[in-house]
Amino acid sequence: MTTRLAARLSLERQRRFVGRSSELGRFGTALTAVDLPFAVFYIHGPGGIGKTTLLNEYALLAETAGVPVYRLDGRNCEPVPESFLARLTRTIGLASSDLALEQLGTSRERLVLVIDSFELLAPLDPWLREHFLPQLSAEVLVLIAGREPLSFAWRSDPGWRTLVHSIALQNFSPTEGSDYLERCGIPPEHHSAALAFTYGHPLALALIADMYMQRGTLALHADAAPDIIRTLLAHFVQKVPGPAHRAALEACALLSLTTEGLLSEMLLIPEVHELFGWLCSLSFIEVEPYGIAPHDMVREALDADLRWRNPDWYAELHRRARNYYAQQIGLVSGRRQQRMLNDYVFLHRNNPVVRPFFSWKYSVGLRPEAVRAADLAALQTMVAAHEGEESAALAVYWLGRQPAGALALRDDGGEPLGYLQLVALEQTDKHDRRRDPAIDAALQLLETRGVDRYGDTLTLFRFWMARDTYQAVSAAQSLIFVRAVQHYLTCANLGFSFFPCADPAFWQDIFTYASFDRLPEADFIVGGRHYGVYGHDWRAVPPTAWLALLAERELAAEPVVDLVLPSASSVLSYEAFTAAVRDAMRDLARPDLLQNNPLARSRVVYAVSGAQASAEQRVAALQELLATACRQIEANPREARLYRALYHTYIQPASTQERAAAILDLPFSTFRRHLKAGLGRLSAILWQREG
Repeated sequence: MTTRLAARLSLERQRRFVGRSSELGRFGTALTAVDLPFAVFYIHGPGGIGKTTLLNEYALLAETAGVPVYRLDGRNCEPVPESFLARLTRTIGLASSDLALEQLGTSRERLVLVIDSFELLAPLDPWLREHFLPQLSAEVLVLIAGREPLSFAWRSDPGWRTLVHSIALQNFSPTEGSDYLERCGIPPEHHSAALAFTYGHPLALALIADMYMQRGTLALHADAAPDIIRTLLAHFVQKVPGPAHRAALEACALLSLTTEGLLSEMLLIPEVHELFGWLCSLSFIEVEPYGIAPHDMVREALDADLRWRNPDWYAELHRRARNYYAQQIGLVSGRRQQRMLNDYVFLHRNNPVVRPFFSWKYSVGLRPEAVRAADLAALQTMVAAHEGEESAALAVYWLGRQPAGALALRDDGGEPLGYLQLVALEQTDKHDRRRDPAIDAALQLLETRGVDRYGDTLTLFRFWMARDTYQAVSAAQSLIFVRAVQHYLTCANLGFSFFPCADPAFWQDIFTYASFDRLPEADFIVGGRHYGVYGHDWRAVPPTAWLALLAERELAAEPVVDLVLPSASSVLSYEAFTAAVRDAMRDLARPDLLQNNPLARSRVVYAVSGAQASAEQRVAALQELLATACRQIEANPREARLYRALYHTYIQPASTQERAAAILDLPFSTFRRHLKAGLGRLSAILWQREG
């Protein structure tokens, strides 16, 4: 007996079909019901999500039950009634469209009509809804699959609203995805990586299975799998109207959430309403409370494609997004500021150092709030479970001693799922120091480094944990890190911050990336457990310079080796600062000497040049700062005489100061007084920026 190829194809497709149990169950129930519960079963979702595969399973179920199935595909006919009816007539096997309509309209037996690729037949939507479908027999079940949800006209019509069942097809669950990979012959040890790379997207999983069968190995990153990325994009994005739409799509893929205002900033276009509306219309774009976002797999494909195809434009989009968030963070507060920080951190998600240390859906279902009296028992239990009773007693102590520094991370039901306790070291006393070894160790380090504990805000992140996962990577941990960044950027006069970890080795890479030094001298032991401490001197590298440092590292492809940044000894007194300004003006034309000037390692220079700047770049930044400050003095008519003394001494120097005084027609003593005042004014301008 000869087996037809179609049968083998059907068998192979069925062998690889996984999941979709609820969708199949719903269809099977409808198919066998005495009266059809609905006339139209509509499936929608982005390209490659498995709509056609599911339609094949539906058709197989119907045929197995003895129900005839007629199939049309929007790719095979024009979106006009005549073409649609002609294709339907050939499918049914009749001589004319009139006969086809008569058969479908008078059938007393159950029939299934399948219409795939419905997005290509969008112009037919009114005709199908108002003319074609109402002519069909009540025994015809119409299966439709398309990328977009049904139009509002279907949902607003009182009749159709009750006769249409619509489902949005989703990615495979981890269990379904693993089942699929197993059926494709992928070894179990590769499943986790494959699911992480694809987010369970069916087409992406199929392409990975094909890669494995061809190569016998898996290279699961965008650079190693450009063919997979291009194939996915061809399914996700069928048609882009123009360059502005392409740029809007690329910007949307880069951002955590996109709004009209942010899109305008990204594209430097004042009016983006039409572009934003186009994005919202795409099947793979999800509308969320604070903006829109592409499905995860689409985002990754678009991001990887742009990074490979046009790295300069990719970097420029990152720069524009950073600038927008940095500006907004300074203008907003509270929940909105936290959302901006979430989105800012999201820009770092593809950095190989940062990516493993964040749960990139960390903002979902959690919110930091002040600790309430009713939380105390739960927080004490949380700390005891992870750090022991002695630490739990210290947590209770600090909850009472500095309650303003305590935050509970709550779920939607208000239950604390995490705990963060900040201790303001400048507000502690001798009793606190004796009570908690962590306080004593931190203060000893500050004293050793000559830091005045009463001059700046000095923060110890004393306790931080998730209820169920402690300090492991989790939604709560990620939100705590974002809350820490919020503290760094908004705390007035922040001088130093300490971050203790139960497993400091695990967190080394991410703290190094964030320019936090490992401080063994600040380590402490509580309850027999050792805690390693990281810290950052904000006087040496202030928040503006720190953000610049992170911006430079954002797109780095290799792990970061931390730089030697200004230490506490680089923070100058005002007297030393003014002496350094005088020496810098003297050596203004000598870069070889300027690179050894203390100002070249000052906060004001790092804020301009970036903490990763070379010695030459720092010298150039220092020269520009001095020139700018001199121009500020020149612009003030009352200080013009001071500028002239500086000009003829340092900028276009005369052979001697006596000669400079003669050029200005001043007594030498008056000239020296003007020069001293000019240097003082110059120092004051730069010192204000340094502070």
